[in-house]
Amino acid sequence: MGATGLSVDASEYRTRLAEQSDAQIDSWSAAMMRDVAIRRGVARVVEDFCAATKLTEREFERVFASGGGPPATVGHDAEGHLMVPAVALWALVPGIRSQVPDGRERLIEYLVANFHELVYVGRRHRAGSLH
Repeated sequence: MGATGLSVDASEYRTRLAEQSDAQIDSWSAAMMRDVAIRRGVARVVEDFCAATKLTEREFERVFASGGGPPATVGHDAEGHLMVPAVALWALVPGIRSQVPDGRERLIEYLVANFHELVYVGRRHRAGSLH
């Protein structure tokens, strides 16, 4: 299966993701957001999500709120990066599905765009340094 347990490279990963259920894609997307937020910060998750899903800042806010994220918590950090609470990142998953007809494909784009994160976590886990 490869370095991530699902594939050896991003191209194969994309193909295998297409074979997964919506529930699995949603679960992996939310887990990816959590893991990247822990390792690299919430601003990185938001930036990566917007880039992969091709959302403007305004669209991001709508997706976040429609997925159950509290709209009043959307803001910017001191450097001007769009921010939401880490504990509410999960709201982006149901939000993207409710706001765009190709939500599944955009979540797959997010996962593929972060393929390198899976390889990093997978290698660190096998080395025993995560537990």
